[in-house]
Amino acid sequence: MLLVQNVSKLYRLYRSPFDRIRELNPFQTKPLHTDFWALRDISFSVDRGEIVSLVGPNGCGKSTLLQIISGILRPTTGRVVTRGRLAALLELGAGFNPDFTGRENVLINGEILGISRAEMLSHMKAIEAFAEIGDYIDRPVKEYSSGMYVRLAFSTAIHVNPEILIVDEALAVGDAVFANRCIRKFEELREKKTTVLFVSHDLGLVKQLSHRAIFLLNGRMEAEGEPKHVIDKYIGVVLERQKAFDLSDRPALMTSSNRHGDGTSEIIGVRLLDSLGRDCAVITSGDAITVRITVRFNQNRATPMVGILIRNRIGMDIYGTNTRIEQVELGQYESGEALEVDFTFDAWLTPHQYTITAATQYLDGSSHDWLDDVITFDVLSPRIAAGVTDLRSQINFRRIASHEDAAGT
Repeated sequence: MLLVQNVSKLYRLYRSPFDRIRELNPFQTKPLHTDFWALRDISFSVDRGEIVSLVGPNGCGKSTLLQIISGILRPTTGRVVTRGRLAALLELGAGFNPDFTGRENVLINGEILGISRAEMLSHMKAIEAFAEIGDYIDRPVKEYSSGMYVRLAFSTAIHVNPEILIVDEALAVGDAVFANRCIRKFEELREKKTTVLFVSHDLGLVKQLSHRAIFLLNGRMEAEGEPKHVIDKYIGVVLERQKAFDLSDRPALMTSSNRHGDGTSEIIGVRLLDSLGRDCAVITSGDAITVRITVRFNQNRATPMVGILIRNRIGMDIYGTNTRIEQVELGQYESGEALEVDFTFDAWLTPHQYTITAATQYLDGSSHDWLDDVITFDVLSPRIAAGVTDLRSQINFRRIASHEDAAGT
């Protein structure tokens, strides 16, 4: 069981470290800090065997709340009550000593939780098998990749038989195979009545695993209840924020993980539109969507090529096309002219988070302008399907005679 009562967390923000010392001066009457409430009046409970997810934009207080529940931070006001063994997998780097080996860290982690060395050694084979990091189990953790670290940390957390498991975006670092393995483990924990509180930006995963969801915004609880309704509330907030600007009119607001090209043409707008032509960040699997790319030419150019690429959250290419593949000739453009290209298709994708990459290119594939991951969007669906595409297979079946019966006739 987990109980959170009126929890708030206040941070004092100073312009410089020296101001913190100056404020201790009894003759300093004017405060030199500003108050920042990371959390305000958070109250909820999680019953035994319940899986509850926290959703919300970055900076809303999710990780701070998990750290308070885990005992890493003390709340400014309120209290947290837990009953049962609690295991937490928080931000990368927390909990393991980088100079110790993976095996040593597993044993130390168990001792911190009050588990005897003999019991931890009895779990070691299962921990190694789930983590699949091979001989690195006996290498210092500082030599691990981020994925290896999360594999071992998650494996340790779930194999100490916790009554309460706290997880902060662990699946965002692992590869697809490990992520699927973790999801199956969550389902096993649900069967074992383990209480789970986790943070995820994967809204499809929240709907799949959670009994209940909590939406945090600016340190406060905006909504709590059935995952579908809470996610709808969250999506509404995201869409309202999107309306505050138009990418095609304000190209400076575009962000991408990587941008390159010779500048012959420049992408000044990328938008994801629903079937009614409205900007969207969340769609339902199968929805007709349009990726609209607006291009301005800085030099005269004949037969340019414009393309898109959809990737999943681990960077796997899911679908890509361009005007050359689709056999669409764009003609000739002079410097200063602009072009708008729409790619419209039915997005039969499974529930996950995806990104859109946009590019303008020469016919040989070299880039005028290339923007990696310029738009992020989420796909929701009432159906559960494996993989990344939902091909809506039609199933027919028929009863046939056995081989022996057929041979005797």
